Amino acid sequence: MGDTALEAVLRRDRAVVMAALVVIAVLAWAYVLWLAATMVMPGSPLPDSGGGDMAGMDMAGMDMGAAMAPGFRPWALGDFAFTFTMWAVMMVGMMTPSVAPMLLLYAGVGRKARADGRPIASTGWFFAGYLAVWVVFSLLATGAQWLLARLALLDPSMATGSAILGGLVLIAAGLYQWTPMKGVCLRQCQAPIAFLAGHGGFRSAPLGALRLGIDHGAYCLGCCWALMALLFVGGVMNVLWIAGIAILVLLEKTVPTGQLIPRVSGALMAAIGIWIVFQAF
Repeated sequence: MGDTALEAVLRRDRAVVMAALVVIAVLAWAYVLWLAATMVMPGSPLPDSGGGDMAGMDMAGMDMGAAMAPGFRPWALGDFAFTFTMWAVMMVGMMTPSVAPMLLLYAGVGRKARADGRPIASTGWFFAGYLAVWVVFSLLATGAQWLLARLALLDPSMATGSAILGGLVLIAAGLYQWTPMKGVCLRQCQAPIAFLAGHGGFRSAPLGALRLGIDHGAYCLGCCWALMALLFVGGVMNVLWIAGIAILVLLEKTVPTGQLIPRVSGALMAAIGIWIVFQAF
C-alpha cells in the first residue's frame, strides 16, 4: 500500500474511532441528563402518580424515588443495581474524552501494523480494559453512596448534608493533587507514547491488549479518584458539577502544563474546604 493511501486509511480509522468515542460520550451524558431531569425528591409524587404516596410506585420493578434518594429507606437489590448503573454510565461519560488521545494513537498504529503484516489487537480490547477499571470503581462508589445514605449523611441531591464532611473531602482532594502518586499517575496519562514504551508496547493478543487497557485505566484511576470523590460534595446528580469535574480531568490530561493545573486546582480545593470547615464551626 502506498504512503498516500496508507495515510488516508489512517485518517479514516482515526475519524471512525473519534466518532465512536463521541457517540459513546454523548449517549452517556444524555443518560445522566435524563436522570437529573427525572430525579424525584422525597415526599413528592412520581410522574403520573396522581399526587399519591410514593410507596409502592415502581418503575421497572424498583422505586425510582428511593433509588435517587435511597437514604430514606433501606436499599433493595434494584436500588443498588440502579445506582451502580448510574455511576458506571457517568464514569464512561466523564472519562471517555480524556482517553481519546490514547485510543486514537492505538487505532492509528494498529492500522499501520496490519498494513505491514504485523497486526495488533483491536482498539476495542484496550478500551474494554480501560472501562473495566472504571466499572470496578463504580461498584466501590455505589458502596460508598450506600454507606453515606445509611449514615444519613446525604441530602436528596446525593450531596453530603454535612458542611464539615464536605469541607474535609475538599481538603483531602486538594492535598492529593500535590502528592507524588498523583504526579506519577498523571504523567502516564499525559504521555500515551511514554506509557506504551514503559509497558512493552502494543499487544498482538486480545487479552494482552485488555491487560494493557487495565494498566492504563489503573493509572487514570490513581490520577482521578479523589476528584470523583468530589461528586459527593457538589451532588452526584448535579450536572454542572459533574461537567466541571470532567472538564478539569480533561484539562489535566491534555493541556501540556505538567503539574500546574492539578496543583493550582488542588490549592483552591483545599482553601475552599478550609473555609467551609471554618464557617461550619
